[in-house]
Amino acid sequence: MTASDPRMLACGKTIDELSNYLAGDREPYDPAIENCPECLNALSGLEDLSAWSRELLEEDGRRLGAPDESWIRGILDSIVLEVRAGRDLPVAHPDPRLTVVIAEGAVRALVRSVGGSIPGVVIAGCSLDGDVETPGAPLRVVLTMSLDWQVPAADVITAVRDAVAEALAEHTELRVDDIDISVVDVHRSTRTGEGS
Repeated sequence: MTASDPRMLACGKTIDELSNYLAGDREPYDPAIENCPECLNALSGLEDLSAWSRELLEEDGRRLGAPDESWIRGILDSIVLEVRAGRDLPVAHPDPRLTVVIAEGAVRALVRSVGGSIPGVVIAGCSLDGDVETPGAPLRVVLTMSLDWQVPAADVITAVRDAVAEALAEHTELRVDDIDISVVDVHRSTRTGEGS
């Protein structure tokens, strides 16, 4: 495996290493992973994916037999790309001598976490389209997701859009002009009613 491998993070860890670490309940403790923001974002995405994929595989197994793994692999590949630091997003600071930035990967992790917290939603991908490095420049957030077939799509899409807009307004200084959401897959989940 080389540094140009798309499944390797900038810190040198691979998604397979992180997946194995997570499967071992994060034991023995690895400070190189636990102190790395990219690794922590990837672990969070892997934990979410693991919970959903277990549930989906069990449900599909009851109804359909062996599932197609390409959907899960696609989300896994998306997580690897999204946890990379990416561009630096400037944050205003009262002291002009200081430069404060947020990594693009941290913003994508925030969007993935907030969107994925809506019942019935699995975020498949997230990107920030626009000049995020120029304060005040217009930005479009593009989300793809899988939606539980039992939930009302219009209501859930509105809930995801509102939650993401609120989180970005609270935690960043980005000028988000549009949040573009596409449903690229449907699934069945027994967790849909949680919290209702």
